[in-house]
Amino acid sequence: MGGAKKPTAANKDKSASKEPKKSKKDKGDSGTKKAEITVIVNEQQAMKIIQNSKVVTVQDLARQTGVKISAANAFLKESAKNGTVKKVGGYSGHHLYQPVSS
Repeated sequence: MGGAKKPTAANKDKSASKEPKKSKKDKGDSGTKKAEITVIVNEQQAMKIIQNSKVVTVQDLARQTGVKISAANAFLKESAKNGTVKKVGGYSGHHLYQPVSS
């Protein structure tokens, strides 16, 4: 039916003055990888927060220490493994942790 639309005189001038477009392969530095970012929870600060509260959630600890939820979750799981905190409740990833009384 149709075909390609013929460019107008104004569009011809615009397309002639443009620089050649880069292909998708030319974008960015090929071969370089993104830097891996590791965030470590300040253990003293985190343990102080945990000791001063009845229970703590992963989200609460992340908010108070200023780290990502994944870092706070890893810290609480490791602390539970070491015996400094214990899991006392929660469900579906929203667990409650409590400091172990010494």
